[in-house]
Amino acid sequence: MSSLLNQSASLIAFVRAVEAGSFSAAARNAGTTPSAISKSVARLESELNAKLFRRSTRMLSLTPEGQAFFERVAPLLQAIDDSADALRHTGGARGHLRVSMPSELGRLLMPRIHSVFLADHPEVELDLTLLDHHVEVIREGYDLIFRVGSLADSDLKSRTLAQLEMALVASPGFLERSGHPTSIEELRALPFVRYQLNGRTLPIVFANGETVVPRGRIGLDSGFGLRTAALEGMGIAYLMKCTVQRDLDSEDLVQVLPKEKLPALAMHSLHAFGALTPIRIKVFADFVQRELLRLNEG
Repeated sequence: MSSLLNQSASLIAFVRAVEAGSFSAAARNAGTTPSAISKSVARLESELNAKLFRRSTRMLSLTPEGQAFFERVAPLLQAIDDSADALRHTGGARGHLRVSMPSELGRLLMPRIHSVFLADHPEVELDLTLLDHHVEVIREGYDLIFRVGSLADSDLKSRTLAQLEMALVASPGFLERSGHPTSIEELRALPFVRYQLNGRTLPIVFANGETVVPRGRIGLDSGFGLRTAALEGMGIAYLMKCTVQRDLDSEDLVQVLPKEKLPALAMHSLHAFGALTPIRIKVFADFVQRELLRLNEG
């Protein structure tokens, strides 16, 4: 084992070659030569007494042994990088960041993710998944996710970023046809575009404790879908107010029962890195928190 640990440069060269797709691309990324990468991999193969790559003039592909070795080694090297990054007190964020966040939040933040976050952190590569349903952080390989509402017990490291104001909204045309409700009881009689989580329609709970179970012919699983359906006059939607503020300002949507208070919902960030949080995760969560506060104030 000690001999293999001494081959750290060879392990890094192997993983970088797999990720880059060729010795030459790995060499460019590392600032070295293809020959140096090739020799490092050859030393590793000799140490393991196994062929890791099938080599040809046109392509580089893993052998079954190489694939199995990569699947074990790559996460270990990433964990080492992340731990070192978490302990680094100076220098900017860097590395690959895979994030999941609610669809409408992503729509709102996208321009500033590009113009502010990525501009401030040129060494970060961001993969952003816009989904409202819950993802499995570890199994699906996410570095950081954002969720709205209460959290189930888990081993994930969570942080509350903001309390988001909620609103019931509908199009003016829909309200002209269906009537403007003046009470929660009248609201129950009107059609909604229902938000569904894992196939179940979620109830709406008001600050006074009254509950409305939305009824309507259309159920959707994303804020993007709910907003679009509300704009098309399909029913009343329950959404984060910041995601429809521009529609309210332009009067494309109208707030329904604005005097009936709705509890704010918490926006959380979650990750599986524990106390040693890589800098790229911390700075992106900080960025999202600042943007949410800005949107709430707006």
